[in-house]
Amino acid sequence: MKVCAEGCNSLFITIFLLLISGYGVHSFSYHYSATTDCIAEAERAEYGGGIIVNPGFDENIEGISNEGNRFIVAHNREQPLDSFSQKLQLRKGMLYTFSGWFQVSEGSDTVSVMFRAKGNELIRGGQVMAKHGCWTLLKGGITANFSSTVEILFESKNSSVEIWADNISLQPFSKKQWRSLQNASIEKVRMRKVRFQVTDENGTALNGAKVITKGAKLNFPFGCGMNHFILTSKDYQNWFASRFKFTTFTNEMKWYSTERIQGQEDYSIADAMLSFAKVKGISVRGHNILWDNEKQQPQWIKTLSPEDLKKAVAKRIRSVVSRYKGQVIAWDVMNENLHFHFFEDNLGQNASAQAYAATFALDPGTQMFLNDFNTIEFSGDKLASPVKYIQKVKEILSFPGVAGMSLAIGLQGHFAVGQPNLAYMRSSLDLLATTGLSIWLTEVSVDPQPSQAEYLEDVLREAYSHPAVDGIIMFSGPAQAGFNTTTLADENFRNTPAGDVVDKLIQEWGTEPKIAAADGRGIVDISLHHGDYDVTVTHPLIHSPITMNLSVKKDFSLETIHVKMRT
Repeated sequence: MKVCAEGCNSLFITIFLLLISGYGVHSFSYHYSATTDCIAEAERAEYGGGIIVNPGFDENIEGISNEGNRFIVAHNREQPLDSFSQKLQLRKGMLYTFSGWFQVSEGSDTVSVMFRAKGNELIRGGQVMAKHGCWTLLKGGITANFSSTVEILFESKNSSVEIWADNISLQPFSKKQWRSLQNASIEKVRMRKVRFQVTDENGTALNGAKVITKGAKLNFPFGCGMNHFILTSKDYQNWFASRFKFTTFTNEMKWYSTERIQGQEDYSIADAMLSFAKVKGISVRGHNILWDNEKQQPQWIKTLSPEDLKKAVAKRIRSVVSRYKGQVIAWDVMNENLHFHFFEDNLGQNASAQAYAATFALDPGTQMFLNDFNTIEFSGDKLASPVKYIQKVKEILSFPGVAGMSLAIGLQGHFAVGQPNLAYMRSSLDLLATTGLSIWLTEVSVDPQPSQAEYLEDVLREAYSHPAVDGIIMFSGPAQAGFNTTTLADENFRNTPAGDVVDKLIQEWGTEPKIAAADGRGIVDISLHHGDYDVTVTHPLIHSPITMNLSVKKDFSLETIHVKMRT
């Protein structure tokens, strides 16, 4: 590693650059763990540093030593990118996870890991709020859509502070290895092994008996956005109800839909959609109470005085929350609160605090979500980084009147054109998981492009495999209902390639029947996703099958289910 600067005149520490040629990845398990604590001593480099040369800065450097621990310091900085660097070869299609420990010489400042590719393109791989006097973990990553030498370096906007770093790692994974890790995680956190022993009434093992399991209801919430076209299209109703048991109304519960004219509330469409959902056993997320974006308000509130706006906001919260209390499973309280601040600008910095407290007072039994975009889908958006999201979570939980409130993390997941950065997405989820709060992907979409179906599958698998994710809602649907970003069915309700992916995953995650045959001991072992199952047991010599219901939950223990068949 060497010290570098963008336009700097002085170099601070010279470190010999060593080249590395090996890219073999052993059978690593992925380290889902993370911490946001600032600790006295940096932890060891993950994966031994991966492809980083001299990750602990213990050899051939004029580094700094503190009680025997050596680390590297960038000082005399003049520009944000004045730092140490190392050149590495990235390979197209590989996923690279980054981690490292950082502090600054005084106060605190955001430190980002940057990858400088050909043509001086800078790609942000993650960031951390580094402090003085203790080490904080920066976790991130990059998914390479090119093969090239890149320079890995670090950014701090405050060039007056030194950047200190230790135990840096960049670990490559092939797509095959990444998928293998996803599958291993799914097996661990989403599935349980169930054992059946099939005998006749005398206790004799029935070799060759078949156990057939068919998913009746999945425990993991996997749903889809719904709009008002559901009320007038029988085809849309059938398409939706045959696939999904969780939904969010895309617009129909929002303020600009229910009170277009001041004082004239109209919930008729949202009421009708909720009625349909109840009949079909579909759970609904409440979206949303308030939206902090000035452009997404009813036109009439933009001309109100602060005092009248305050009254209108209080009335809006009382109206929608009281109406649907107990009928929705979640509330997006102040939508996109990381990016926008319309209500704070007009009502003061306590506007969000008052909204959460008022909603919680009216409906204390329902989860309250912060819901925003770009936290997992775009590493370049510093407003919505995991660091900023966690700061906002802590701020919300410090509000008066919210003690005991069940706060949850909503990640919209709108992925633009291009290969999703799954390495960054996973590291972001790791960091958000340190809050201990429930995490949902709330509005997943992938922009139209030739590889849309492939990328949608990548995102959905990544979310489902992550131990901290508790639910997924897509903002997608049939063309007939106007879903033109991530379209799952055409005008005639024939599947698009993206729709094929969704149906495949629904089956894979539990609805697809599984058939297994008993061995000579009458034993059948089947791994099942958490959910409720209809089970049928048959044998060629026995005419009457056995049927039963089985519930497989997260805490399900492997106890043999004895099945006796009458000959």
